[in-house]
Amino acid sequence: MARRRYVARGVDGGYRIWDNRVCRWWGDLYELCPEELFNELNGARDCAKITALLRKYRAQKR
Repeated sequence: MARRRYVARGVDGGYRIWDNRVCRWWGDLYELCPEELFNELNGARDCAKITALLRKYRAQKR
């Protein structure tokens, strides 16, 4: 199995998405693990779906 580019990592206060290729954080801090989001980032990479998922997870923070 190939190494995944994006993985969720637990940090204080929630989860962040780590980009293994450039070795830095991607996106915001999420209270709940954004499994759908990083599965889409590692899979099909459909921009419209990624945007919708980002909006969904940002709305949960409010």
